[in-house]
Order: sequence, then C-alpha cells, then structure tokens
Amino acid sequence: MKIGVPNELNETEGIEPGVGERVNAALELAKELGAEVEECSLPRSVDFGLPCYYLIAPSEASSNLARYDGVRYGYRAEGDGDIRRLYARTRDEGFGDEPKRRIMLGTYSLSAGYYEAFYGQAQKVRTLIKQEHDALFERFDLLASPTSPTVAFRLGERTQNPLAMYLSDVFTIPSNLSGMPAISIPCGLAAEDGLPVGFQVMGRLEDERTVLRAAFALEQELGFDAKPSLATAGAS
Repeated sequence: MKIGVPNELNETEGIEPGVGERVNAALELAKELGAEVEECSLPRSVDFGLPCYYLIAPSEASSNLARYDGVRYGYRAEGDGDIRRLYARTRDEGFGDEPKRRIMLGTYSLSAGYYEAFYGQAQKVRTLIKQEHDALFERFDLLASPTSPTVAFRLGERTQNPLAMYLSDVFTIPSNLSGMPAISIPCGLAAEDGLPVGFQVMGRLEDERTVLRAAFALEQELGFDAKPSLATAGAS
C-alpha cells in the first residue's frame, strides 16, 4: 500500500513530543510491513477545517435538536399548562452546557441575516476540502496522521475550556468533512507521561475495507497492551 503523510497533520507546532515519537514509530513499522510512505499536503483542510466544522456541526445540531421540545421526543419537564414554558423548561433541564452552546451557535449561523455568510460559505469550503482529499487519493491508498495533537487527557480536564476541547479535533475533522472513512488505533504510550497516543488511518470514499485491513495489520504488529502494568507504563 502507498500511504500519504500530510505535512500539516504531522508537523504542527502543537503536537506533543511523545505523540510525534509514537506516530513516527508506527509509520516506520508500516514501512517494515511493506508500505510505501511519502509526504504530501492538505493545506486547505487544516487551515479551514476546524472553523468550517464548527459552523456546520452546530448548525446541524440546532436543526436536529429542535424536535426535542418535551412533546414528541425525549425528556419532558413538569408543566403548568403553558406550552411555551414547557418547551423552555424541558430544553433547559434536558440539555447540558455543550448541547446548549452548539444550539445557540447553530441557530445564529442559520438565522436569516447570516445563513449565506456563515453556513453557506462553510459548505463551499467543505467542497474544497473534499476535492483536496480526492486529489490525494489518486496518488495514495491511505493517509495517516496522529489522531490528536495531545495524549489522552484526564477525565474532566478540559470541561471548563471548550476551545481547548475543540482543538483536539483538528486532525480528525478533515476526514469527517470530506466524507472519507477513518479509524483511530492506539500506537503506544507517550514516554513522558505514559498516556495513550492515537494513530489515524484515512481511506477513500466507500473503501472502508482497505482502511480496516491496514489498521488491523498495523495494530497486530504494534501489539499495544490496553492494560499495561503501572511498573512498565512509563517505559512502553
């Protein structure tokens, strides 16, 4: 197989050293298994992927979650006979902070004065991102990158900083927007803190078979232990 390694997804300044080391080791292992590994580029996908996604996804969330009004679907708050108060109370009690945040962002993006300026433009950028991926898949069977620029963060670590949480998606968003299949497999533990590192494999549209075959072969060869002992976790 021929694997492309987008520079923008593998040489970003925000990638933690431990993540880069484990991902590079996985790419070397792929070469040993017979793959051709070459550098390539996805400039538009990386530069515009994150802002594009966080216009489209909240807009879709706003539209989709509008049905949860306490009447037809899901949770219903205690009512007092006033239908508008029932709607408001149900949505206030039934949604957490993140769904509410996305509903508000999406509703704003879809409003009459901003639809074309925000949502419409984001859909045009999405088309460019897909075209960029299509061009690379004329040369490569697969693309590879870290799943996240950081190791797995601890439970609750970023709940108070939504922006930091969103930035964790910067490498997975391009394949989501372009509609390409992708999978993340563990490729080891970062040396400095012993936390897991993810390795992302992306494939052509409707070619999940190749993605799964390659990911399975690499995962078997990596031999990642999902439950390492505390004594060996830092050295793995």
